[in-house]
Amino acid sequence: MENIELLKSFLVRAKRATYASGIAASASSRPGSFDLPYEEGEFRYLDSYLGGIDFIGEEAVWWKGTAVWGMNYYGWMLMDEIPAEFGHFLKAALSQITFDGPFRGPEEYVEGDFRYVCHWSGDVMRFAGEEVIEYQGRALYKLLFHGGGVKR
Repeated sequence: MENIELLKSFLVRAKRATYASGIAASASSRPGSFDLPYEEGEFRYLDSYLGGIDFIGEEAVWWKGTAVWGMNYYGWMLMDEIPAEFGHFLKAALSQITFDGPFRGPEEYVEGDFRYVCHWSGDVMRFAGEEVIEYQGRALYKLLFHGGGVKR
């Protein structure tokens, strides 16, 4: 992908318009998957994941029909009892995604008893990171992610 700034801007819009927005999943592309597609001009984005409490997924971006970027992630709950507000908080945190770190959410986001923290190394074309959500000061959830540019 030659225009990295264009890719980053698209990623921010696509991620805000899909899982973070709370839209319903579209038709499943694989048995049991939840798929969240987004298209804009020459770009196409797909977030496809399996599971719920523990889950694994992949996000991909195509430009003019060619795959140019991807990210894999794996997340899990660290507590047996999940507060009812968790889903709302995660989506609120992910909607705060930034142009400088268009992977998951911001470096930190706090709302009520919840705290979201995301750290990564690298840049949009090659990166790895993790996010953690704390509830009342205790780690509740963790997600690992990695990815980058795709070339043939």
